[in-house]
Amino acid sequence: MDAVVDRQALAKSPSKAWTRRIVGRVLMLAGVVVVAVGGLAFWLTGGRYVTTDDAYVEANKLMVSTDVSGLVADVAVKEGQLVHKGDILFKLDPRPFEIAVANTKSQLAQSVLNIRSMEQDYKRMLRDIDAQHAQVALAQTTYARQQALIRIGGTAQANVDQAEAALGTAAAQNGSLEQQAQVQLAKLGGAIGLPLDRHPEYLQAEAALAEAQRQLEHTVVKAPFDGVVTQVSALQPGAMIVSSMAAFMPTSAVGLVSMTDKWVTANLKETDLTYVHFGQPVEIVIDTFPDRVFHGTVAAIAPATGATFSVLPSQNSSANWVKVVQRLPLRIALDPNEDASMVRAGMSATVSIDTGHKRTFSDLF
Repeated sequence: MDAVVDRQALAKSPSKAWTRRIVGRVLMLAGVVVVAVGGLAFWLTGGRYVTTDDAYVEANKLMVSTDVSGLVADVAVKEGQLVHKGDILFKLDPRPFEIAVANTKSQLAQSVLNIRSMEQDYKRMLRDIDAQHAQVALAQTTYARQQALIRIGGTAQANVDQAEAALGTAAAQNGSLEQQAQVQLAKLGGAIGLPLDRHPEYLQAEAALAEAQRQLEHTVVKAPFDGVVTQVSALQPGAMIVSSMAAFMPTSAVGLVSMTDKWVTANLKETDLTYVHFGQPVEIVIDTFPDRVFHGTVAAIAPATGATFSVLPSQNSSANWVKVVQRLPLRIALDPNEDASMVRAGMSATVSIDTGHKRTFSDLF
């Protein structure tokens, strides 16, 4: 009965029904327009921000060791302790190195004595040469006298031969002495009385002393930069440290992580890097602090993908290869004003890079 009444009412008022149809169609068309405009606006503003959650906090870190081998005598730090550049981390037993320094000092002093002794020996050789010159002159005179006597029959031929042999022997000895003197002078650098720092023997002993002194200084291991120490439990007094030069890798050390020099490494798909450039602003959200937004800038874009440096790079020469989107690491520097003291190396993060790129209607065609 109500439906019949409504039809009768509509029949009596056709203008109201027509108005309702018009309003419905207008609303439907308006909805389509709103959706189209919204979709177009979303498309035009899309592509400006590049985001990824494949990002991690990085910091300068180092396993601090030393290039000399020895027993650990003292560990001066504790796990998690904040240290500054130049602070002592641990010490090795210095006694073997002090002995080495004393030994090289004695070798240096001995080299000075050797040089002075060679100079005196050279002077002695010159005196021996002068004395031998006199012997040569005497042998020459004796040989000349015997030749004069043989002509008048005043001596025997044997005496002449003996005088000639004595002259040859004296001349040969003189040549040998002169050659020995030249060798000795060459060892002295071509002259006597030269400064010690021009003698190879002295320089060698001096270098050995410097190396021994350097090794003694390296028994005290200091922090190369400000940071927090870790892995201290792996180093205890009495532990033997083998230098990396002797074992190709340190057997024990103290970890040091910088608390000031931190950055974020984001691994972006190669297809997302079209409009990413150096210096663009970045918003960073650390998973540990989801309610806080850190700010930074793009500091560097890797010149090669991560797969390029892998031990077993992908081989795409076969016909059945599969194309995989590659990723390139980006270094994102935190703004200097950001307080990142609570951020730790290795924390996961999500980054959003503002490329400033805007699409235009020409991109539709």
